[in-house]
Amino acid sequence: MEIWHDSCIEMARTEGFIMINRRNFLTGMTAAGLAATVTPVNAAGITTSGGRLNPGSPDDQGPVLQALLDKAAKQNTVLVLDPGRYRVSNITLPKNTRILGVSGSTVLEYAGGDHFIYGENGNYTELSGIVFDGALQPVKEYADAAVRINGTSHLKMSDCRITNAGQIGVQIDKSAGTFERNRIDNAVGDAGFFGLENTGLMIFNNLVEQCANNGILVYRWDRGEDNTIVSQNRVQYINAINGGTGPYGNGINTYQADGVVVTNNHVSDCAFSAVRSNSCSNIQITNNTCLRSGEAAVYSEFAFQGANISGNIIDGGVRGISIANLDKGGRLSVCANNLIRNIHDRVPYEEKHHFFGTGISAEAECAITGNVIENSINFGIFLGWGNYLRNVAASNNVIRRTKTGFYVSVVEGTGKVNITNNVMSQISRAGIVGYHWKDAVTGDLARDGGGKFGNLTIDGNRISS
Repeated sequence: MEIWHDSCIEMARTEGFIMINRRNFLTGMTAAGLAATVTPVNAAGITTSGGRLNPGSPDDQGPVLQALLDKAAKQNTVLVLDPGRYRVSNITLPKNTRILGVSGSTVLEYAGGDHFIYGENGNYTELSGIVFDGALQPVKEYADAAVRINGTSHLKMSDCRITNAGQIGVQIDKSAGTFERNRIDNAVGDAGFFGLENTGLMIFNNLVEQCANNGILVYRWDRGEDNTIVSQNRVQYINAINGGTGPYGNGINTYQADGVVVTNNHVSDCAFSAVRSNSCSNIQITNNTCLRSGEAAVYSEFAFQGANISGNIIDGGVRGISIANLDKGGRLSVCANNLIRNIHDRVPYEEKHHFFGTGISAEAECAITGNVIENSINFGIFLGWGNYLRNVAASNNVIRRTKTGFYVSVVEGTGKVNITNNVMSQISRAGIVGYHWKDAVTGDLARDGGGKFGNLTIDGNRISS
């Protein structure tokens, strides 16, 4: 976006900007565009007695800011805020809202009330260069978040910081547009960012850190196409204060949202998963860096059909990649070219019924190929659970430094499985072992062959201890 130089300020004043101070800079428009779309207004400074915002005042200046916003919206122009801290509450964004601040210096602090920043059914909403400080104060249930934007057809929120939210940091519902280059930290509700039932949202190049329960959520209450893109974000230090075994503590979490792309993100130090997808079809989880996850680093679970999990780098977690829940209809995936290492079995909750310490696990209609797995404490690749296994091919993978290369379920009723042309090195127990749930019931099938089990094809694997 073009930044206005001082020589352009006088022109901007005559073209209809409402300005708190003539030294503010403007972004994102040209003089020609302004002349065509903005009705000229008196841009003279507004004094304190005349309703001017007063930086540093202990008073709630929400009514003053609201009046300025309404005036700017009526003129279809931009409100530019000076540097300073302004205590405000109950700000309702007009249908056409454009607010520009000085990045890092213009601070709106929540003074308490029903809501902090709330917008609904907007035509155009742009927020840029503003720090929204929630002061760790709660908002009413209808707002849910420090900044809540619902039903906006064109949204652009950039270069903002949202901090100390008493609940969710930012919630965007049923909207289209971009959320980019923002920072969210110290949100103590369910998430730093919550995208709900959106219609074309881009979540790009943000920093989300030190949140109580989740980093970025992409949700739908009714399952359907969402098509949100989550890309090039850094998400780190996410806790699970609310507890549980998966709904909280995730860096990026999607739910019932089909067609979502989660790519090229850097996610680290999450209490549970770096990327967790629950009942999302046609999802892509690609080329993410996932470090030091507390549970499964990457999860595609429950009623999904279609998942591409490729090119990720995973270091740490109790599972590297889990593609699960054939019992709920979870099926149809590609798991390829991932690098997975340092998988332990220190699960962050009490669990006695399942194995952990597994590089990759999968159940149905899945191709597992070209992955490199090193130092996974119990298993390299885990195929099936009980009778939940069918149509899985695991080929051309490299597994190094684990106890057992492959777990494969041989419970009656399992479907076809191919385990071919894998390389296994420094395997301390066995290359491929058949299991009946948690019990090993075969020798090393990599050496003995799978002929006893007509559904297994085992061939061309190379194993060294």
